[in-house]
Amino acid sequence: MPHPHISRRHLLTAAVALPLAHAAHAAAPMLGADAATHRRITLGEFEVTTLLAGTMAREDPHSIFGLNVDEATFRQVAQDALLPADVAQFFFTPTLVNTGAELILFDTGLTPEGIIDALSAAGYSADQVDIVVLTHMHGDHIGGLRGEDRATFPNARYVTGATEYDHWAAAENDNFDAKMRPLAEQTTMIAPEDTVAPGITAVEAFGHTPGHMGYRLESGEKSLLIAADFANHPVFSLEHPDWEVSFDMDKPAAAATRRKLLDMLASERMPFIGYHMPFPAMGYVERRGDGYGYVPESYQLRL
Repeated sequence: MPHPHISRRHLLTAAVALPLAHAAHAAAPMLGADAATHRRITLGEFEVTTLLAGTMAREDPHSIFGLNVDEATFRQVAQDALLPADVAQFFFTPTLVNTGAELILFDTGLTPEGIIDALSAAGYSADQVDIVVLTHMHGDHIGGLRGEDRATFPNARYVTGATEYDHWAAAENDNFDAKMRPLAEQTTMIAPEDTVAPGITAVEAFGHTPGHMGYRLESGEKSLLIAADFANHPVFSLEHPDWEVSFDMDKPAAAATRRKLLDMLASERMPFIGYHMPFPAMGYVERRGDGYGYVPESYQLRL
């Protein structure tokens, strides 16, 4: 009920004035686009954390994906997936696995600063890492291993595939020589089906590079594949596994690996982490015609 000394006219005047008074306050500042930088799940007794160590837009994605199809085909596939055909977003996603006994980092991003910042945002420090596993030796996977004068992970030992290491050790590659070769004496060389730690097994995925490998995690009757770079795009790689990719060193072998691993993931309904998949880089694979489809993880791995 209105106050007896306030008229209806005063009430109407006040109601009109309120929005105007509110409008006099300064608008909240624009903060720009943002995104999460880590995602942690439990897998049986393991904790698995994906780390966003970097991201960049790449123009002309057809110069990377679908080298064996014409421009019109590529553009139509992008359009059908509601994606631009002239630019793609790349993500760089190392994975951290806490087994309860050891903290194991898979790949290291582009720079020491990038992986250190990503670890810090997720609640870890570089000196806590016990083992660093390199899936392969491309620069965006080994770039964070060393700065100019020191190793990024002072308490870690290293694990990588013998075939992969031997290839790059025999090649002339400045990045390998600067980042990986100084760590040779601290590095254990393994083969497919060897174990890094209990519940972590190397999986052959040759083709992207000569000794490229993924790693299967198994704990508490649950499984997940750290897939690295066998498939690098949710549409161009999964829906079209035979499309040639510029970064694949042996393109026929890489395509055969894609089909083999995608078929395994679809058959087992097993989640995977793809190093370049849209962050948080966790998802599933389903069969779609002659290809496959990417199903981003929603809440399945929270349960």
